[in-house]
Amino acid sequence: MLLNWMMMKMMDPMADEAMVKMLTEDYPDNPFLMVTVAEKLSPRALMEAAMRAEAGKELTRPLGSPVVLSPWDKVLLNPRQLFQLPYPNYTKVDTKTVIGPNAKRPLVLDIPIMITGMSYGGSLSLEMKMALAKGAALAGTSTNTGESAVTNEERDAARFLVGQYHRGGQLSGQEQLSRLDAIEIQLGQGAWGGAVDEPIPADKIGQHLREAWHLEKGQDKTIYARMPGKETPQDYIKMVNSMKAQYEVPVGVKIAGTDFIEYELAVIAQTQADFIVIDGSEGGTAAANPTLQDNVGLPTFHTLVRTVDWLTANNLRSRFSIIVTGGLTTPGHFLKALALGADAVYIGTIALMAAMQAQVVKTLPQAPPSHLAIYSGRMTDKLDIDKAATHLANFLKSCTVEMQLAVQAVGKQAFKELDRSDLVTVERDLAEFTGIRYAASHRQQPGQEQTADRAAKYSPQEMQLQ
Repeated sequence: MLLNWMMMKMMDPMADEAMVKMLTEDYPDNPFLMVTVAEKLSPRALMEAAMRAEAGKELTRPLGSPVVLSPWDKVLLNPRQLFQLPYPNYTKVDTKTVIGPNAKRPLVLDIPIMITGMSYGGSLSLEMKMALAKGAALAGTSTNTGESAVTNEERDAARFLVGQYHRGGQLSGQEQLSRLDAIEIQLGQGAWGGAVDEPIPADKIGQHLREAWHLEKGQDKTIYARMPGKETPQDYIKMVNSMKAQYEVPVGVKIAGTDFIEYELAVIAQTQADFIVIDGSEGGTAAANPTLQDNVGLPTFHTLVRTVDWLTANNLRSRFSIIVTGGLTTPGHFLKALALGADAVYIGTIALMAAMQAQVVKTLPQAPPSHLAIYSGRMTDKLDIDKAATHLANFLKSCTVEMQLAVQAVGKQAFKELDRSDLVTVERDLAEFTGIRYAASHRQQPGQEQTADRAAKYSPQEMQLQ
């Protein structure tokens, strides 16, 4: 108490002086000027300007962009109560999904929530990769190598492992690819604005990672904007088909969402790929610069709708499983993505937050929580792997139960039965774009299922109880 009293007595004159100065001085001499400057420029722009001025090089911002343009919160699910009854038992709502059902060895998952590609070395520590793999396995779903190699530690911890055959070449060859449950040919990602060069200097590569990547001491590594040796779209088509011919597991293609999405899909449609991963601009990463994160690409919501619509219009929807990723964080987001046409969703940043849970206190206040997870973090050795795995599994199980309850409310028996008739929006433009109901209209929206409008369309005499 005495210490608090002394501190308050010392602070009081300083606080009084600062307050008088802010209330009496003209703006040029008033410290409150910084508040108006921050309002004009934004606190983020101010801080990033200072960091750029200090470093004189591009910034690397972990965990993605704060710019979220996908209108998930303006779309709602449509429950049924009388004209169609809710499903009787939410625990019996089927949660399974199948990626690449036409492959010789389809990827069958207990839930449609998958851990996205976050690489060992390029993004995350080995400890966090092991935790994600263990947590995903406990929940009956998959994890993903990201732009790295297959390590024994991750492979042993994972039940289902999706591997990225990517532009850096760390994951390639029979020895690596034959250890995977699905092969994802990574041609771009949302947080990088598509595909750009990603240099990794030798001094950022530790001994264990160097061995996993088969690098000599002092050797740098670069993930290139395009696959080395590929000069035309036809080269990529041949590459995908060659991979498909060699392996029984599903083979897919990952691209970033852009306003040219239909052109990109037209090339993928010429391949024998089993699945397509589309990554919206809200996706996260460990090191992309703010300009690419904030200003390049297409939001996840719009990317998904346009992908599903193009495939459907060209009678190709049944050929490809669709996995969507980029800023999806809640069970509501996951459900709406499934209803819009995705077969599964990838999650990244939110999975890391769930895995770290209360362990973040190990880093605070000395460092941000990211230092517990990213490869360059100073406190990665403090992560309790088993505890992180359990927390991730709990998060996934919690999400799944909430999703089952919502699917029960809309009268469906399985996640895979969700479609756009289960959605409504409060925005007219979104209704027109997606073909779902507009909440301020009784009229049927173009492309909408008739069932969802029965209660409004028919008179009581026409609605006969079955």
